[in-house]
Amino acid sequence: MTSPAPSPYVGRFAPSPTGPLHAGSLVAALASWLDARAQGGRWLLRIEDVDTPRCVPGADQVILAQLAALGLVPDEPPVYQSQRGLLYQAALDSLVARNLAYPCACTRADIAQANAALGLVKPRHGELVYPGTCRPENGGLRGRAPRAWRLRVPQGQAARWGWQDRRLGAQTQALDTTVGDFVVRRADGLWAYQLAVVVDDAAQGITHIVRGEDLADNTPRQQWLQQCLALPTPVYLHTPLVLGPHGEKLSKQHGAKALQACDALTDIHGAGLVLGLDASEITLENWLKTAVNAWPWA
Repeated sequence: MTSPAPSPYVGRFAPSPTGPLHAGSLVAALASWLDARAQGGRWLLRIEDVDTPRCVPGADQVILAQLAALGLVPDEPPVYQSQRGLLYQAALDSLVARNLAYPCACTRADIAQANAALGLVKPRHGELVYPGTCRPENGGLRGRAPRAWRLRVPQGQAARWGWQDRRLGAQTQALDTTVGDFVVRRADGLWAYQLAVVVDDAAQGITHIVRGEDLADNTPRQQWLQQCLALPTPVYLHTPLVLGPHGEKLSKQHGAKALQACDALTDIHGAGLVLGLDASEITLENWLKTAVNAWPWA
């Protein structure tokens, strides 16, 4: 009798090493691990340290130790974005060669002023919409020094992007009026999150992305970038967030406290509750086994 074929599922957890894991980031780690294990797949770890000014020395090792203490061990050694600049440059070169990316000289103040002139108001949790000021067909840099590189997005009806989330269901976003042409290399020379995550997911063979609901609005940009680079599009699942006392996402910026190494079972049980899992096992190993079997999105 032949053995069943291995699952093609490859998932990942991709923390930024800006400090230890807290309750919110643990939910994302646990959800991605459970989804991979429930579907018989592999679970990888990527340290997203491309934004070097925000990274804390040694935080990556703290995160690895925290995950190990919680029983969440990746199937391969972690990869680091800071070591993958050549891949990002090759992707940008490809986009530039096909006139899909262009240099931009605008500051945030320039964009805000252009928005105001067009009568556009930035939503409270939204972004400044880039109006295409430096597109070559709009006059380009006009003698100004380039600062960043931007990716063109479709315009009009083609910009209405639709996608399906495993938890949230059908989603839509108008790329042109919600974000506009977005940055793929920043003014400070660092690689933008959108480009790095798309290139890395493809390079690691990621088939399923499980992450917090606050990142859902990034998905259309990333899927458009995948299409521009002729890369596969993973399946997406955006999970509930851990909220602070005033309804804001729990994060380091909002005072989220680092997990304590003394009680892994309590930490993992709390993360499970956010995901709708209320296992009452008395050992960490049994809790994880029970949670894999009960995972609602397998």
